[in-house]
Amino acid sequence: MIKDFVRKRSINVCLVNTGGCNGCDIEIVSCLAPRYDIEQYGIYVHNNPREADVLVVTGPVTGAWEKRLLEIYEKTPEPKIVIAVGACALSGGIFKEGHIHGPVDKVIPVDAKLPGCPPRPSEIISAVVSIAPDALAAKEKLLNQKLKEEKNKAKA
Repeated sequence: MIKDFVRKRSINVCLVNTGGCNGCDIEIVSCLAPRYDIEQYGIYVHNNPREADVLVVTGPVTGAWEKRLLEIYEKTPEPKIVIAVGACALSGGIFKEGHIHGPVDKVIPVDAKLPGCPPRPSEIISAVVSIAPDALAAKEKLLNQKLKEEKNKAKA
């Protein structure tokens, strides 16, 4: 019950690297370090897309990742918010001439795009925090709908 209360008021992020150079991933990991401390904003990073509110996608979407990215997107509960981070995720970056199936928005819907090679941790945090109110509102709306449905079932 406490876990549900806290989760209801926090943003859970799942990081997906679709074949990039890991430069963006290193900057995202920096967001977890004490200097930036992303958890102070109520943002938690998970490896499980089923627990995520926001997918943060890096990389150009290689052939091996196209189907996998779709599967991860489908496993993510509503609201499915996607942030494409870095030049590779937005345009293919240095991998543009290679065998890629991206950018990310060609494979799954993207709600926010963060350019840079790699973007700074402060920019990554700003992108997630800017999208957080919409994510929380959508999550709250879904939870309220579920509660109403359960009450209606209980009455019937």
